Amino acid sequence: MRGMSLLEMVLVLALVAALALMAAMAMSGGLDGMRLRSAGKALAAELRYTRTRAISTGVVQQLQINPGSRSWQGTDGHHGELPQALTVSFTGAGQLQTRRHEGVIRFFEDGASSGGRIELRSGDAVWRIDVAWITGEVKAGPVREGAG
Repeated sequence: MRGMSLLEMVLVLALVAALALMAAMAMSGGLDGMRLRSAGKALAAELRYTRTRAISTGVVQQLQINPGSRSWQGTDGHHGELPQALTVSFTGAGQLQTRRHEGVIRFFEDGASSGGRIELRSGDAVWRIDVAWITGEVKAGPVREGAG
């Protein structure tokens, strides 16, 4: 009986990995869908971190977002940029805006917040991040067709 060589095993594993990657990309909207989901999850995590810092330190914290430049500035010097392929929109308390076209979500010592909504869009796909104003809870996920 003849067995398989190491080279044959590596080739089979590489082929299986390539097929799995292609299937995952097809099911998740391709590379743009993966960027959208990754950016949405990262921004939601940063909002949760900002809320946690407000509660743990007893000091009001905030996250600023500039949809035009696709950049954000959080607490403790955290900052970042969103992919250029995404369209960013913000809805929130206008009285907190320090600059035109910049949004602010503020978190208070008790965990409450000023509230707001950030939408990231790539083509027809939308990822929505909602921050509840009473509880400060951050909810994030894809927007299904027909959902408002």
